[in-house]
Amino acid sequence: MTCSASAADHRTVLITGASRGIGAETARAFAGRGWTLLLLARNGHALEALADELRDVAAAVHWASVDLADPVAIAPGVADLTRRGGTPSVLINNAGAAYTGGLASMPLEDWQWLLQLNLTSIFQVTQALLAPMRQAGGGLIINVGSHAAGKAFPGWGAYGISKAGLAAFSQYLAAEEAPHGIRVTTLTLGAVDTPLWDTRTVQADFDRHAMLRPTQVAAALLQLAEHPTQQLVEQLTLMPTAGAL
Repeated sequence: MTCSASAADHRTVLITGASRGIGAETARAFAGRGWTLLLLARNGHALEALADELRDVAAAVHWASVDLADPVAIAPGVADLTRRGGTPSVLINNAGAAYTGGLASMPLEDWQWLLQLNLTSIFQVTQALLAPMRQAGGGLIINVGSHAAGKAFPGWGAYGISKAGLAAFSQYLAAEEAPHGIRVTTLTLGAVDTPLWDTRTVQADFDRHAMLRPTQVAAALLQLAEHPTQQLVEQLTLMPTAGAL
């Protein structure tokens, strides 16, 4: 579960949802800049293949298979990953899911599943890393959000609510952690062409060719991570030129 390159680098990023889509492209972007990668996702086979791909580019690659829908698995999984790869200087909370369907008919178990993935798991991963990041002198946390947090789309209520909660979480986290040298940024996204649109919980007919590409999002995340520590972008919004799809 560990791959190492010859070069050492103090810059370490932990990426959740790293096995595909935005997460995998972000891992490739950071690897190309010589970062140490800590990759976390449910699909261990995909993570292992990605680590094999990037071992000769990144400073080092460590990965852990953790199901973020299981709240009991998160703290031990993060602890194992950081024990092997060190404390990240940058945390990218990218993992999440989408759901389409009216609030009136949404089963409680689906609501709880979505909130666990899109909000509670981010709280858990972040909380597991705050003490070591404080001890290391600070760091940067980037939460990947959605423009659905501030604009209501019928049928996307649960998803939008989870992302609105994430936006509030980012604001409160930033206020509480600023004295400890931990900066918090929200990357707010429009529609991105990822495997999310192929999942069983999403029924939508959008023009995926008009969406953002995962590589574009990865480039924005890398740029945010490599900003000087003396400055902070509190929120960055990245939308397709076609607007809301």
